[in-house]
Amino acid sequence: MNLKQSFLSTPGPTTLKEAVKLYFKGVAMGAADIIPGVSGGTIALIAGIYSNLIDGIKSLDFDAVKKLARFDLSGFVAHVHLKFLVILLAGIATAILSVARGMHWLLENQPTFTWSAFFGLILASIWVLSQKVEWSLFRVGGFVAGGLVGFFVVGMIPVATPETWWFLVLCGMIAICAMILPGISGAFLLLILGKYEFVTGALKHPFSAESLVIILCFGIGAFMGITSFSRVLSYLLHHYEAFTLAFLTGLMTGSLRKVWPWKDVLETQIIRGKTYVLREANVLPMADMNLAICLGLMLVALVLVLRLEKVAQ
Repeated sequence: MNLKQSFLSTPGPTTLKEAVKLYFKGVAMGAADIIPGVSGGTIALIAGIYSNLIDGIKSLDFDAVKKLARFDLSGFVAHVHLKFLVILLAGIATAILSVARGMHWLLENQPTFTWSAFFGLILASIWVLSQKVEWSLFRVGGFVAGGLVGFFVVGMIPVATPETWWFLVLCGMIAICAMILPGISGAFLLLILGKYEFVTGALKHPFSAESLVIILCFGIGAFMGITSFSRVLSYLLHHYEAFTLAFLTGLMTGSLRKVWPWKDVLETQIIRGKTYVLREANVLPMADMNLAICLGLMLVALVLVLRLEKVAQ
């Protein structure tokens, strides 16, 4: 079997229309992953490709590495879900490289409106995910546990951390695991680890020597993390699907603490000329025109997610 036949035989879209749909689902995942508080795993779940994503990542196993080491390219391509992963990753990469600058501008200049849209997106995602679970007392316990984990993780204080290669590898491992979990944002964990601005700054100028080193170290960590964690997640989804979904629904619910649009800043710190928020408190909004706009953005985001779920079905 030649390379082309091996590639076409792997799991993934079989028509150009399906390939285009998968690409734009990847774009949506990449856009979500760049946002602190929103998870690309959430998008994959509501777009109906979450299990395919986990299985595709899981196919990058030791057997695949052995085939590659023996230069058995046809065997490697046939073993790995390459068709699915290449198209999806192309969409994710497109979004990350193009959306990073826009997300910076929105979060810095229109934070309340931006977080309102994110809040509506996550709220709708919670509803969609909860409909996939046949609830029992045990699964409600999983939901509560997930909610507590999400609530306390997103409440952690961002800190200043080293910029050495080993710490960037560690950040890649941690962030990528969160990026495929609905509810826990890899971008937010980067913020907690003090590396969100550092990594996204490299993505804004990806071809400079310094940026290439940062991206390479982070990418190595991401590959190490995702190939190991995907096996755990795949096992849970195949053996304890309902409980795992209940736990993930809780994670998303707990994460709403971070995404609440209206906040008072309690403590900041200036690091290398930039102001970072250390502590903030959620507050109730004032009844004005801005509130009406925020509620409208929440509604639009909610409708978009529900529409996406309907299309996925």
